[in-house]
Amino acid sequence: MPENLYSSDVAFTPTVKTIQTRKGSRHGYESMEQRGSWQTGITPDLADFIHGQTSSFFGTVNAQGQPYIQHRGGPAGFLRIMDEKTLAFADYTGNRQYITSGNLADNPKAFLFLIDYRNRQRVKLWGEARTVEGDLDLLQRLMPEGYRARPEQAILFTVTAWDMNCPQHIPVRFEASDVAALLAERDERIKMLEAELARLRAEA
Repeated sequence: MPENLYSSDVAFTPTVKTIQTRKGSRHGYESMEQRGSWQTGITPDLADFIHGQTSSFFGTVNAQGQPYIQHRGGPAGFLRIMDEKTLAFADYTGNRQYITSGNLADNPKAFLFLIDYRNRQRVKLWGEARTVEGDLDLLQRLMPEGYRARPEQAILFTVTAWDMNCPQHIPVRFEASDVAALLAERDERIKMLEAELARLRAEA
């Protein structure tokens, strides 16, 4: 079989397919491949999902094959869609280890893992990435308005393929801001009910 006949071949290597065959799941994934396999461009639904994220996990690999995962976060929208194949984010000044930068200099292969705990959805994106230094106009476009962080460079991620997983085993969690809004709404409702109760008592 030719290499990368299907977009999902970015993850389903011949060895993976052999294991799928042995464990009985290959037939289902063959059907998925025949139906068109994984998406290779950023669809409107994926763009909406990405724009709502406040957290991401960014994976790279060095020249020796050693993996590294780095967390990147910010206000919703910190991950920006540049076009149907590219997303980008401002890389803020941190602990200055530069492991991700070094890995990308040796090996552009990269991976983004996004998870929405509230709606129990996760998206995996395979692709290639590069750092961009010294482009102030790009950094200005990527910086979330009013966010207190110092951008050092930009990272551009070109999508090769992506897959949205089922919600199985994803715990339900909420953003602190969402919880605060719900509690404020509850408190306001309690005040209204207490005022109504006081009025009814006064009338009685």
